[in-house]
Amino acid sequence: MYFLLSPPGMAPLCWLLGSLVAAVAGGGSVEQPPAPEPACPVCLWRRQSKELRLESIKSQILSKLRLKEAPNITREVVKQLLPKAPPLQQLLDLHDFQGDSLQHDEYLEEDEYHATTETVISMAQETDPAVQIEGSPHCCFFNFSPKVMFTKVVKAQLWVYLRPVQHTATVYLQILRLKPVTEQGSRHIRIRSLKIELNSRAGHWQSIDFKHVLQNWFKQPHNNWGIEINAFDPNGNDLAVTSLGPGAEGLHPFMELRVLENNKRSRRNLGLDCDEHSAESRCCRYPLTVDFEAFGWDWIIAPKRYKANYCSGQCEYMFMQKYPHTHLVQQANPRGSAGPCCTPTKMSPINMLYFNDKQQIIYGKIPGMVVDRCGCS
Repeated sequence: MYFLLSPPGMAPLCWLLGSLVAAVAGGGSVEQPPAPEPACPVCLWRRQSKELRLESIKSQILSKLRLKEAPNITREVVKQLLPKAPPLQQLLDLHDFQGDSLQHDEYLEEDEYHATTETVISMAQETDPAVQIEGSPHCCFFNFSPKVMFTKVVKAQLWVYLRPVQHTATVYLQILRLKPVTEQGSRHIRIRSLKIELNSRAGHWQSIDFKHVLQNWFKQPHNNWGIEINAFDPNGNDLAVTSLGPGAEGLHPFMELRVLENNKRSRRNLGLDCDEHSAESRCCRYPLTVDFEAFGWDWIIAPKRYKANYCSGQCEYMFMQKYPHTHLVQQANPRGSAGPCCTPTKMSPINMLYFNDKQQIIYGKIPGMVVDRCGCS
């Protein structure tokens, strides 16, 4: 009998599919599904293993990212929201987006299930009416999840796009902390002021250190009412892009955060590696490439695809000397137990850059998404 990879929480499927293939091979009463290679039970089992692995990956990603469903973000929305700014390109250039290319001999997240957030890019949102006078200022409020607010902030930068100038000009950039308007009027407090020599005819992304402000916001969230951004040239023109109107797609302000979380490590296990043309019938790891674009998941910015791999093959009792208790149980009740399954014994994370359901750009690791080794258990 052959036993399938059993994803976490799906152990009964190993027994179910094992019974199905056994019945097909033995001429049982279970109806045989159409197969291109009916004379190859190993091929049939391997195909079912691959299909189940793909479905499991979909549900695991959503669950580990704490998403009830895939964010409703189309390719057109991605094009509009994706910042045309240096930090995003640096993430794509500097970080590895293929989990199984990690060369560590040992790796395991302290939280073995949920994703680890490392970088968060929060897009500017409209301010609360309580801080506005006649609809102004309408920008910028930044919203952060409780999970991010309880992490250690290593770095925080505010990015502002300044419109191009025809000639070199001195620009005075100021940032005001917003507070609710009272009967005495506005009480906005200046927290940053920069003098910038601007000579860019193509526009310029300006970064401002925002770590201390953000740390105060995280300690006292009720003080976060947003900020107002201005960048005036000598003629009194505001060069800071804070409008979300036409022509400003991907140019509105955003906050880039880097947070720190701890990791653990665990020992590496060994196993067999096979390819799709292999005649090996024992438990083995096979290649499998997951294509997110084929899923229709445009909300994942990177990677667009990754090598996930899957386990499939035979777990005969003669190979189970290292599990004597399992062998004794099988001898005592051979028909009452499904026996050992071919499952992952070593898995590693993948790095992912994606939009969450609040249209924020998140960079982090999703543990347990790449099968490194397979074995019988």
